[in-house]
Amino acid sequence: MSASATFRDRVLAGQWLGGTFINLGSSITAEIAGHAGFDWLMLDYEHGPGSEETLLHQLQAVSATGTASIVRIAENEPARFKRALDLGANGVMVPYVNTAAEAQAAVSAMRYPPRGTRGVSKFNRAAGFGQNFEDYYAHAHERLVMMAQIETPESLEHLDAIAAVDGVDVLFVGPLDLTTNMGIQGEFEHPAFVEARRKVCQAARNAGKAAGILATAASQLPTLREEGYTVMALGSDGAAVTAGLRQFASLQRGQ
Repeated sequence: MSASATFRDRVLAGQWLGGTFINLGSSITAEIAGHAGFDWLMLDYEHGPGSEETLLHQLQAVSATGTASIVRIAENEPARFKRALDLGANGVMVPYVNTAAEAQAAVSAMRYPPRGTRGVSKFNRAAGFGQNFEDYYAHAHERLVMMAQIETPESLEHLDAIAAVDGVDVLFVGPLDLTTNMGIQGEFEHPAFVEARRKVCQAARNAGKAAGILATAASQLPTLREEGYTVMALGSDGAAVTAGLRQFASLQRGQ
């Protein structure tokens, strides 16, 4: 892989790419995470408390660190893609992608005409506020990453069709939503969930795409890697801050 390889190049090459979730809406924790050595960060605008203003500040902070920023939008709606991408995200994570049609709609929202339906504006941060627009317009579809979240039994039924959509780069398992919707909430070692994980990897591999997942514990990483997952996330800024502060408080209580 050349030094000029994009994050998408690395994703599709099957490199092991470690990341974490940034769910506090904070540009400070995003910047700290960017310097921590991760390959990518997921900026959470599905469940996180942030706004478009905090997203801008987070993207500005992370871009100075060289770490890739993937924005998880709240819903598969064109306007949400437009805002995240124009602000300079390296890609989008889309929750609850259940069918190939939904996957295709997401890809279309990420690509400029004639490849898609993304609205065109020259003066945006992603295009250097117009200074790099021609290059960005011509090549953004080659550089931006689309991660389709697999979170329901319906999505499991359509895995092959979702993975086959040109522009879907990662099938990304949301473990809590998927186990909840399977009726086994939080049972991450349940045989049905383990089988679902393996099906996701197989579908991704068959289509030449990557499989990704949020590991619910560090001890899972070797198993997930063996199963074929390559786009990994572990923990979050919120969890890290909570655990650290609880430890400090415990130490002061002599516990």
